[in-house]
Amino acid sequence: MASMTHVTIATVAEQSPDFRRVLWTGKNTQLVIMTIPPGGEIGEEVHEDTDQILTFVSGTGEAMVSGEKRKVAQGDLVVVPAGRKHNFVNTGDNPLILYTVYGPPEHADGAVHRTREEADEAEESGRDEPPTE
Repeated sequence: MASMTHVTIATVAEQSPDFRRVLWTGKNTQLVIMTIPPGGEIGEEVHEDTDQILTFVSGTGEAMVSGEKRKVAQGDLVVVPAGRKHNFVNTGDNPLILYTVYGPPEHADGAVHRTREEADEAEESGRDEPPTE
């Protein structure tokens, strides 16, 4: 296994057509890229024991965290502490592209979900569970 993972994250994120793609999973954190289509959203959720940091690469949208709303665009970063209800909505005409770091991991290592529906189904069926060491 390589001792270092190196990617140009904005380029990799912009080239991915998938709703969610896990790029790297470690013991304590996980790196995921997401592409939210125009009019789409991540979907309101709460990660009880997981912090999340989202960095926006391109597009425009709206962040909602614990009832507070803010506009987001390229270069913005939003922190979602564990236990907070949140959602991110694409309000623009182009895909809203971002990368996010979960701590600890939230999704199955190597997971690729082409659409939100596919992602939701994988979560509901238990096929999107993070590694347990």
